[in-house]
Amino acid sequence: MESVVVIDFETTGLSPNLGERATEIAAVRVRDGRIIERYQSLMHTGRRIPPFIEQFTGITNAMVREAPPAAQVMAEVADFVGDTPVVAHNAAFDRKFWVAELTRIGRTAGHPFICTLLLSRRLLPQSPNHQLGTLVRHAGLPVAERAHRALADAEMTAHLFVHLEQTLRERYALAEVSRELLERIQCTARGRLAWCVERYGRIGG
Repeated sequence: MESVVVIDFETTGLSPNLGERATEIAAVRVRDGRIIERYQSLMHTGRRIPPFIEQFTGITNAMVREAPPAAQVMAEVADFVGDTPVVAHNAAFDRKFWVAELTRIGRTAGHPFICTLLLSRRLLPQSPNHQLGTLVRHAGLPVAERAHRALADAEMTAHLFVHLEQTLRERYALAEVSRELLERIQCTARGRLAWCVERYGRIGG
């Protein structure tokens, strides 16, 4: 598969539609099963971080006051990503903030998103649950020391993405896994996974 960029946001709340803003973003580029580049930055938006979010992430209001402005950070990360497909765990969450923050600075935000949460529900149904940390431990992948910070979570998601891609290739004897196939799988019911791969994959290479 072509390279992808895995992103992760930390935020002041659940939705930009409610006025919440990003506090940190990380992006890691994955090619040939390896992380080859990283970008990470806190960002200052002027939005106050609630105490429970400070406790959850370890990102404080004092930290973001000293951070670069959000417009600068989002321009930098947009340049880092370019037109590469984007991966995130629970992509519906990160995509909302990606679109909202890039729209604020007039940058294109129409990147295709691949969701490791949706893929894991179909490819790793035996996992106790499909939270990122649980999946990483279930699969025996490297566990970050400090979860709920953007770079740590982006790197764990990158390792999970590579594992899911390898699982798919091995289970169905695929020579390669395309972005289009992953997008189809994440929208397909778990019971129709084999049908989806047979129809849109290249079984037997």
